[in-house]
Amino acid sequence: MFTATPDTVTTHLSGEDAITTHLSGEVDNRATYISFGLAYVLGHGAAALSKGASPLLDLPGWVPTVLLGSGLAVGTVHATIAATRAQRGASRSDALSGKLLGASWVSAFTALFLAITGLAYTLDLPDLQTMLWPTGSGLIVGLIYLAEGAVRRNLLHYGLGTWLALISTAALFLGTPGLFWVLAIAGGGGYAVASVLEPRRLTARAKHAQSPSGMMRKVM
Repeated sequence: MFTATPDTVTTHLSGEDAITTHLSGEVDNRATYISFGLAYVLGHGAAALSKGASPLLDLPGWVPTVLLGSGLAVGTVHATIAATRAQRGASRSDALSGKLLGASWVSAFTALFLAITGLAYTLDLPDLQTMLWPTGSGLIVGLIYLAEGAVRRNLLHYGLGTWLALISTAALFLGTPGLFWVLAIAGGGGYAVASVLEPRRLTARAKHAQSPSGMMRKVM
């Protein structure tokens, strides 16, 4: 009888295939990071160039929104696909945690919509939404990344969430168009760094899963 071991499986697999095989329940966030990063750079970058007292470019108001929304939509699709694939090899409790984290996106952004709309209406400051939507969205994404990183024991995801939450709220001190520059450069840069480090994280997790201590943890 032939018994497959981590070494025999790895012999027939290489690169990302081996990583994926050993990391059941793990989420590969590279496509999501790249899509979100481009959305930040292009969307917020376009807003930074076209808003303020002396805009550098005369762009229609819908251009930054479309660029940002398109990138976020593509990133959300990639994130959903990656999370769905990860749940196939996850335990029942881990799968439930993943579903609850996915539902938290809907809850969080619904609450953000109510908060921003309510403030703008109560204070009679409709322009307030121009500042609160980009920064508030960054804060919400950062906090959800913090939760996902803690649940999945993903330090890179947790660190990116911390960075996004801090720069998004700090950007409020700069007003417009300053906050858009911060989100485009610091936010997009954070996603770029995370996308570069993600393959290293997956490789390290795969090596740990193949080690005796990692195998013992799975058995226990």
